[in-house]
Amino acid sequence: MPKCSEMTELATDYLEGALPWRAKLRARWHLALCSLCRAYFVQIGRTRRLLRGRPLAGAAPDVEARLIDARRTMKPEN
Repeated sequence: MPKCSEMTELATDYLEGALPWRAKLRARWHLALCSLCRAYFVQIGRTRRLLRGRPLAGAAPDVEARLIDARRTMKPEN
């Protein structure tokens, strides 16, 4: 059975139905026993539903230009 920390990494694949059947079965068993992970998965599912279909906002043109200028003036890292 996966640990809670591993469940957070599996959340997206689990909710998208992209896990292999054994991993899905282990995740379901964990969720049946762990109320904290169940609550986390519910929250992730709600967030995904709220954001589904919404356009991504880009940076304002002036912000983008300032970031590009700042990057050009940075000293190279060794």
